[in-house]
Amino acid sequence: MTDRPLRIALPNKGSLAEATTHVLTEAGYRQRTDSKDLVLLDAANQVEFYYLRPRDIAVYVGERTLDLGFTGRDMLLDSAAAAEEVLALGFGGTKFRFAAPGASGWSAADLHGTRIATSYPGLLGAWLAERGIEARLIKLDGAVESAVRLGVADAVADVVETGSTLKRAGLEMFGEPILVSEAILIQPRGVERPAGLDLLLRRLAGVMTARNYKMIDYNVSEARLEAACAITPGIDSPTVSPLARDGWLAVRAMIPAAEAHRLMDELWDVGAEGILVTDIAACRL
Repeated sequence: MTDRPLRIALPNKGSLAEATTHVLTEAGYRQRTDSKDLVLLDAANQVEFYYLRPRDIAVYVGERTLDLGFTGRDMLLDSAAAAEEVLALGFGGTKFRFAAPGASGWSAADLHGTRIATSYPGLLGAWLAERGIEARLIKLDGAVESAVRLGVADAVADVVETGSTLKRAGLEMFGEPILVSEAILIQPRGVERPAGLDLLLRRLAGVMTARNYKMIDYNVSEARLEAACAITPGIDSPTVSPLARDGWLAVRAMIPAAEAHRLMDELWDVGAEGILVTDIAACRL
């Protein structure tokens, strides 16, 4: 136990906030039930959560006011805060892309001398400087896709999930993504790991693994056991137990969630019966 709770910054709103709340709840941490609450103490786990604007989280962590924070990789890099990524969380995935009218054949070099509207001037400015591209950045707080139509910019650089919003605004994406972003856990740069971080990392890893895997159970004859286990080798090895039915065995193994139906088909083809696939809430491997 520490003398004070581990202080963690969380997004206070938006899709990133919702996904972060879910993963922490699944990891066994208390979360607020009222969106107006700004601070929540989870005394059982010696953690204190602070709900902040997503863009401010890296700043608070970088200034060492808070020990850890959940934010987006794009927001961390845009802030230029003295914080570093500890763990990629596998959700909240987005890409940071360029777009302009009729620009399908453009490359980043075509941006030289243009005006680019963006909500991420720190991130974009550093990216352009590294490549020697001189452009005027127009900082907007949101809805950058309207900037070209309104005559404020020649192109935009924005976070993209599907690209449908840019297309509706008459813009075409071009070039490689500036950044592939996702939700991440951050800590102040150059400091020792705070007490409690290792436990948090183990719990988060358990949740992320559980989301990517399922448990499969089935019955199979002794003659077909080797073929079945080759299909479901599990993490270390499958669990095999005898059934009351002579010559038959019960098998249990973890399988990749994305391959569940294909593996069920293959097991059926080799003679397995009673095939069940169930979700895993959490695990430690």
